[in-house]
Amino acid sequence: MTTIAIVGLGVVGGSFAKALKQKPLSDECVLAIDSDQETLDKALADGVIEEGESHNQTILQRADLVIICLYPEALKNFVQSHKSEFKKGAILTDVTGVKGALMANMEKSLPKQVDFIFGHPMAGRESKGYAYADGAIFQGANYVITPRPENQLANIEKVKKRFERLGFKRISIVTPEKHDEMIAFTSQLCHAIAVSLINSDHPERETASFVGDSYRDLTRIAKINAPLWTELFLENKEALLNAMADFEKQFVAMKHALVTENGCELEEMFQESTERRQRLEEADTKLNQL
Repeated sequence: MTTIAIVGLGVVGGSFAKALKQKPLSDECVLAIDSDQETLDKALADGVIEEGESHNQTILQRADLVIICLYPEALKNFVQSHKSEFKKGAILTDVTGVKGALMANMEKSLPKQVDFIFGHPMAGRESKGYAYADGAIFQGANYVITPRPENQLANIEKVKKRFERLGFKRISIVTPEKHDEMIAFTSQLCHAIAVSLINSDHPERETASFVGDSYRDLTRIAKINAPLWTELFLENKEALLNAMADFEKQFVAMKHALVTENGCELEEMFQESTERRQRLEEADTKLNQL
């Protein structure tokens, strides 16, 4: 029997619980720890967990795999305060969207009796809480593992196989630095642009009467979990600032082309963006066919 413990039944943790329920194994038991008893009661009523505790009593001591779905600071505190309670030989993993500074900060406090494999499921929702959890969000999603030298290869394979079962399409193994660089560009910069765009609006415009697909799509992620993304931005400050600088260079160039009425330069920018988007779509299609 493999016992899985999920710590934090928010959107991601709740989605893990529901995904495991949707693709159950006969020798698998899913437990949960969440500070909110109502959330635990709902998960129990839904049948996605078999037991729940609002604070650890016996769950960590029994769990073979612990998926910790907490914000970065809360993750650090949880591991530090419970380090002696984890089962010997257990595999621990996380879901945080930053890795470099987090891993360096946690290195000395990681329990010696477990194998902590840092990971990041590239899936989520704009809203927070168990009510918005959905086991289907992992279908076709990317998952990134940022291993430590101490990790056992056999345990990394166990994590990969278990998460592939939940629907993750591509599981990549990269350094923490590479992860943070790419996440700064493909995720955090996008959120920064969406937030800046919607906050630049003027109330008197009555924007809702003129919204089209472009504005709707671009601002979807501006509906943001403020406490979480504040932590993520600050934890990945340097990589995000570099991504912002590259974006700013392109934005300023477009602004200059407008000021100088340089139609040729604008057209070249639009043509280049079209070609880049097409190449991205082709590469994504090829990866999905592998």
